[in-house]
Amino acid sequence: MKTPCPLISNDLPIAPQKQRHNPLHGLTLETIVTALVTHYGWTELAERIPINCFSNDPSIKSSLKFLRKTPWARTQVEGLYGFMLRDINRAKSDD
Repeated sequence: MKTPCPLISNDLPIAPQKQRHNPLHGLTLETIVTALVTHYGWTELAERIPINCFSNDPSIKSSLKFLRKTPWARTQVEGLYGFMLRDINRAKSDD
């Protein structure tokens, strides 16, 4: 049985406290892609990371299949997720 991930106030998953300096620890690739799609949408995600699985008939399933086989694309997705978390934290601290 899967355990739920801790959530930020706007329902984006964050890393457990054990490795709090590693925002990807404990998160699945599916969780990361889903959070990016929720935050940016497929169109903007395809603009930020220009790969076909985000622009041509995008789906979570096809994206996961491609990202699991392509380390450079997965690295870009993980980097964008980290950027998104920093951007959200900056916006919260400005309020």
